[in-house]
Amino acid sequence: MRKCEVTGVKKLTLSATAKDRYTTYGLVVLIAVAVQLFVSYGNASNSFKGLLVPTCVYVLAALSLNLVVGVSGELSLGQAGFMCIGAYVGATFSVITAESIASDAVRFTIAILLGGIVAGVFGFLIGIPVLRLRGDYLAIVTLAFGEIIKSVCGNLYLSADKNGLFVALDVKAKSAHAFDAATKVDYVNGALGINGIPRTSNIRVNEWAFVICMAVILIAVIVMLNFIDSKQGRAVMAARDNRIAAEAMGVNVTRSKMTAFVMSAFFAGVAGVLYAHNYNVLDTSNFDYNQSILILVFVVLGGMTKMRSVMISTIILYVLPEALRGLNKWRMLIYAIVLIAMMLINNSVAIKKLVEKIQAKFAKGAENKEGGAA
Repeated sequence: MRKCEVTGVKKLTLSATAKDRYTTYGLVVLIAVAVQLFVSYGNASNSFKGLLVPTCVYVLAALSLNLVVGVSGELSLGQAGFMCIGAYVGATFSVITAESIASDAVRFTIAILLGGIVAGVFGFLIGIPVLRLRGDYLAIVTLAFGEIIKSVCGNLYLSADKNGLFVALDVKAKSAHAFDAATKVDYVNGALGINGIPRTSNIRVNEWAFVICMAVILIAVIVMLNFIDSKQGRAVMAARDNRIAAEAMGVNVTRSKMTAFVMSAFFAGVAGVLYAHNYNVLDTSNFDYNQSILILVFVVLGGMTKMRSVMISTIILYVLPEALRGLNKWRMLIYAIVLIAMMLINNSVAIKKLVEKIQAKFAKGAENKEGGAA
């Protein structure tokens, strides 16, 4: 906040950074309200409704990856791995506590927090060796991490009987274990994944599912933008722009980037929990390297500059293939043309200057209006 004095009247005005933050918050709220009204008045088709929660999941995943790729300037291909961790932890918790925790809201909230925290812990552990690497080496290691996580979850067996929980990473070990047949329950069943995620905690059947997801996105955006505007966030961006200069000024580059990396892993885990609770059956097939690359495409084509541009890019690129499904063989051709057009627009100097002029014009008009009112 800063003070400006016009005709003897003191008035508080927002800084450019604060205006940018509040504009992004307003965009999230506006999208949530507009879509909810559109759905509430019965104008939305079933296919449109089915896209709402998955779109929110990918928006949150793209925003989390932007902390690493856009803010930190590092190339990470392990976002699907963190989503997988969050999805499995959150879904397993919901299945195990389906009867012991009566409140759906409490159970789902704990699942979100638990999935995010566990993913954040893994982000910290993998970040210790990984963040000492740079460029292509970091991308390769994070890609390998994502595939390791997928393989581990795909071979994980978690069962229980009256004697307690049983965990195994091999089907032979599970077959050799003597279970009590009367009380045996399978929670995670290897390649078959997690079956029977309770519909009471399944946000797909909740009419407020989209609002819940948008609320989570709003919280994530508030946390991320305040982090970027903080001392720690500025240190991360300084290291991104010039690592040697940042270190010379006393910035602990590894610690700063670790903070962004862990935060990115946390919100990727939360996105995984939202993804898992949109289905009754969960397996690892959707958490491969193609998923990580898809999220990276959303971030790169969003410009990696502002959170709202990443959100808009993700919404367009995720919804567009479904919107063009009626065109059959022409669908992917049009999608490819849109990808190329967005990339050219993001890298066009002339278009960037035009956007800056328009923004400056609107900012000048707002200042003149405020001055006249004062």
